[in-house]
Amino acid sequence: MHVIDSHTGGMPTRVIPQGGPDLGSGPLDVRAAKLAKEHEAFYKSVMLEPRGQPGMVGALLVEPVDPDCVTGVIYFDAEAVLGMCGHGTIGLAVTLHHMGRIGIGTHKFETPAGVVTVELHDANTVSVTNIESRLITAGAEVTLPSGSVVGDVAYGGNWFFIVDPSPLPVTTTNIPALTELAVSMRQVCNANGIGGPEGQPIDHVILRSPNPDTGAHSRNFVLCPDDEYDRSPCGTGSSAYMACLAARKRLGPGDEIVLESVIGSSYRVSYQPTQNGVIPTLTGQAWIMNEGTLFFDTTDPFKDGIYL
Repeated sequence: MHVIDSHTGGMPTRVIPQGGPDLGSGPLDVRAAKLAKEHEAFYKSVMLEPRGQPGMVGALLVEPVDPDCVTGVIYFDAEAVLGMCGHGTIGLAVTLHHMGRIGIGTHKFETPAGVVTVELHDANTVSVTNIESRLITAGAEVTLPSGSVVGDVAYGGNWFFIVDPSPLPVTTTNIPALTELAVSMRQVCNANGIGGPEGQPIDHVILRSPNPDTGAHSRNFVLCPDDEYDRSPCGTGSSAYMACLAARKRLGPGDEIVLESVIGSSYRVSYQPTQNGVIPTLTGQAWIMNEGTLFFDTTDPFKDGIYL
């Protein structure tokens, strides 16, 4: 299986141009559901060690339904198939340019969450105009053993519980503690029906804190479905956060701010309002790291990945 690996702000994306399972030709959300239900062994084998690495997201290219789109793409990590992935979309744009499939300019990608527009500024810099993002529930309270925490439920292509400010400082030294805290928050949210309006579970948790040292608006810790933290500032999470800021009138339409990840990588983000939320735009950079072939030898005891 041919793959091309990139990273966006430190977060790896593995693009699979062809060779995935046959998912049919229907709507992308239906094909994504088929990947999740019928081909879990496939996507786990690509993401898990020893072939993959912690935090990696896969991008399986498929035929789009919308003829205006350059490609369709289904994102996944080692734990779940995703509706959308911001850092993965930036990585995909850079990868398609590396492959000679797109040039500098504006292009459309079809995802299970909807059509997104990308502008490739140069070989490494990409702006993504995401699908409509919205605040679902403001000020939802979750009770943990350490006490109550209040956060917002918001959608940006995935489902987020956003706590601002974080009970713990968002620093690299606190990553283990932040991970434990975020996992417990997600568990409590999902055990108590705190999520999307149709029962969608929380799949990501964001903990934010100020970062006055760099002049950025704030720095985040993002827990992904595989319990790994996002090395990038998280594109869908930044989109969901834009919806929260807009709903509270803490940021005006078109005003651009810088959001940082826990490791210090950054996106420039802004939004335009819609009737029900916002259309966010985020700009970041990605770099190609590797191009090669994955082998699945039947005699390899770990050909399906390492399950811990």
